[in-house]
Amino acid sequence: MKQVTVVIGDWQTDYFGRSFSLSSSKIKLIDVAIQNRSISRNLWFLRELPKLANQLKPDIIHLSFPFPIIRRWFNAPIVATIHDLYPFEYPQNFGYPQVWFNQGFLRQCVDQSDGLSCVSQVTLDSLKLHFPKLQDRKPLKVIYNSVDFSNKLSNLSSRLTDFSDKPFILGVAQHRKNKNLNLLIQAYHRLRESGNISANIQLLLVGSPGPETQALHGLVQSLHLNSKVTFLSGLSDEELRWMYEQAELFVMPSSTEGFCLPLVEAQTLGCPIVCSNIPIFHEIASPYCHFFSLENTPISNLTQAIYKAISKPKNRQSFVNSSFLSSTVAQQYLNLYQLVSA
Repeated sequence: MKQVTVVIGDWQTDYFGRSFSLSSSKIKLIDVAIQNRSISRNLWFLRELPKLANQLKPDIIHLSFPFPIIRRWFNAPIVATIHDLYPFEYPQNFGYPQVWFNQGFLRQCVDQSDGLSCVSQVTLDSLKLHFPKLQDRKPLKVIYNSVDFSNKLSNLSSRLTDFSDKPFILGVAQHRKNKNLNLLIQAYHRLRESGNISANIQLLLVGSPGPETQALHGLVQSLHLNSKVTFLSGLSDEELRWMYEQAELFVMPSSTEGFCLPLVEAQTLGCPIVCSNIPIFHEIASPYCHFFSLENTPISNLTQAIYKAISKPKNRQSFVNSSFLSSTVAQQYLNLYQLVSA
């Protein structure tokens, strides 16, 4: 591969500079001036991306997530990565009428792309369920997300120093319905009320605000946990690494996921894990994870799982799945590009 050109919004420039090694002469970054709003981004994807792509004359175009495209406006094959089927399977994440647009954009991208990669087998199975004739028309491959902390040093920054001498349970998720952070807050409250965890154990919830933010803050207030539950967002990979390495436990109670990068990050760094008993977690999680059921009494089930996990001697054994290595993922994408270009 001679060159990779990455197109980003101008508001992402600093993030890409901090997070990725872009010194190679083979990598070219193009930032475009568009407003960071859904309608502005999608209009740009639809109208302006074809012009830019045809000007650059690439051998292949890779969409890192689904957005509206019209294939005949492009002069090169298009590959898209599908992360989940939330618009169809969890419409409450988006609300109405916004979800109808998300469904339409996903449907259009799936139909117009020349090849598709899915970030898990669960996602691919869901894709086939919602688009049953797809397999006969284009290449479909499972290519996992990559996780690599080898170049990220743990960083106890100034905003984390308050937790340096306190034990804490960690949750990492955007504030969306399917993440079930309300279950984690309620389970944490029960454990405190029953005395089954130490009174000084904090609950730290890391993730960007979303549709559930107001409800989550209201729940914390109603349970009188304001001094025990902390919401954080915008952490660097180095800060996240420190949190994974120091947490007593990482908890992921989601009802559905396409992949779940935080869970893989946690197990890569040896953090003990409690997670819901859903298919994707059985696909990607290490054998050391503690699973709980979302059926019948999910809060009680989660409470018991946290208690059992936190009561055991700490096994901070790192679990690295070779399928999640960047070298593996890169080769699989190269193979897909060749298949689509043939």
